[in-house]
Amino acid sequence: MREGDEPVATPETVTGSRSLNALLKMLGGIERLGNRLPHPFWLFVILAAVLSLLSWGLAAAGVSAVNPATGETVAAKNLLSVEGVRMMVGDAIENYTSFPPLGTILVVMLGVAVAERSGLLAAVLRSGVSRVSPRWVTFALSFTGMVAHVASDAAYVVLIPLGALAFRAVGRSPILGIVVAFVSISAGYDASPLVTPVDAILSGLTTAAAHTIDPAYTVTPLANYFFSLVSSVVLAAVITLVTERVLARRVEQMPVDPDADEDDLGSLKLTADERRGLRAALITLVVFVAAVTAAVLPSGSPLRGEGGSIVQSPLLTSIAVFLGLAFLAVGWAYGKAAGTVTRSGDIPGFMVHGIREMAPILVLFFAISQFLAYFKWTGIGEIVAIDGAGLLKSAGVSGPVVFLGILLVVTLINLVVTSGSAQWALVGPVFVPMLMLLDIPPEYTQALYRIADSCTNAITPMSPYFVMALGFLQRYRRAAGIGTLASMTIPLSLTLLVVWTLLFYVFWWLGVPLGPGAPVP
Repeated sequence: MREGDEPVATPETVTGSRSLNALLKMLGGIERLGNRLPHPFWLFVILAAVLSLLSWGLAAAGVSAVNPATGETVAAKNLLSVEGVRMMVGDAIENYTSFPPLGTILVVMLGVAVAERSGLLAAVLRSGVSRVSPRWVTFALSFTGMVAHVASDAAYVVLIPLGALAFRAVGRSPILGIVVAFVSISAGYDASPLVTPVDAILSGLTTAAAHTIDPAYTVTPLANYFFSLVSSVVLAAVITLVTERVLARRVEQMPVDPDADEDDLGSLKLTADERRGLRAALITLVVFVAAVTAAVLPSGSPLRGEGGSIVQSPLLTSIAVFLGLAFLAVGWAYGKAAGTVTRSGDIPGFMVHGIREMAPILVLFFAISQFLAYFKWTGIGEIVAIDGAGLLKSAGVSGPVVFLGILLVVTLINLVVTSGSAQWALVGPVFVPMLMLLDIPPEYTQALYRIADSCTNAITPMSPYFVMALGFLQRYRRAAGIGTLASMTIPLSLTLLVVWTLLFYVFWWLGVPLGPGAPVP
């Protein structure tokens, strides 16, 4: 083709253009629908009001069900009755303070805040992508994205520009680096080789939902650890394969603007202080793990449970305490060696900053905790779970088919409701007990949710981090729009959804435990 000639439109390119336009219209519709939704706090307030009216109608109709696990009859109770109003007013404080994820996430975040504010997490992420050959840069960046989940939403701010720098440093397009970093964090959000704050939140909500059927059931933050660890490696490999085989060719058609502004994106190079801090953090982590291991080895250790059990022991049931202490120790050690912690008063200051950043979640937790308490008190969730399980049993629907249905429902919801904790608080109280009545452990339901809650994060314009990634992309290519980013994230997101689902089925069919102490079907 001579310079200046227009490319010839072929049936394939026309069809592809129409498909992309249809997809962009769908994404635009999702964006408009999502923008009409209230803040998650008010969403749960509205749901509580709807629940009140629903409970009045069901109680008046005498709706009930027999719990096959206990043999007790569960009748719908009216929230608008005298007893219901007394419960809502009298138990409001207890509903909040006894909310399972609240204490767990606060304890973990006290330690994570020290690791983050001292600069440890950013240094670890930069170290993960700074010393790799061009051949491995895609896998290194995508796996670093899996590790970055320990930093929660801060991972987006740190790793996306680092992705651009990493690819530029090895002579590849920074646009591709941005896409790989963004998808690794967002579409793989619930997979990590480390235990993350998300594990603490989800396990607390799952425990609360499981109490509908078994008040003694506990789901620990480690309940999905084996599955999450394997998933992080598999997803990083899938992202690498799709990027190199598909996206790299597409990015070749997207030259970087000659006057792209890259001066404020930082540097990959670690300073001598940072390297010294990382060495100190690693030594501290090894010592901490060795100390905990030595403490739990004796059969009479206070960290063991009844009869010397490891499964039902303070080590696992209170794992949030150990996680918080581990982050605190390594963050402090890094800060002292790197010079970012100069006095003991810096540590509580870092913790205060971490709790301050948790304020939006704490406010949302108040609304969620009240709604879930109302939902449990009315018995509606238990009735729906019992009747739903009975219907599935009578229809002969097996677990694998149910799994696909849940995946589809949650995946569609996730396009609009992008808050993972809010979404699980909505569907968990129904799905967890319903599947428990089908002899499916809560840990499997939670793992299934993790898949559906993650993969479409990278394609929904409702996510604020989709907009953030687009902003970084436009630094290199000002003409880029939502369609530009979506055209590159969609192949990755859909492939991850398929492969991650297949991995879940492998764990299910082989009876592999999802985490330490987790039951198998």
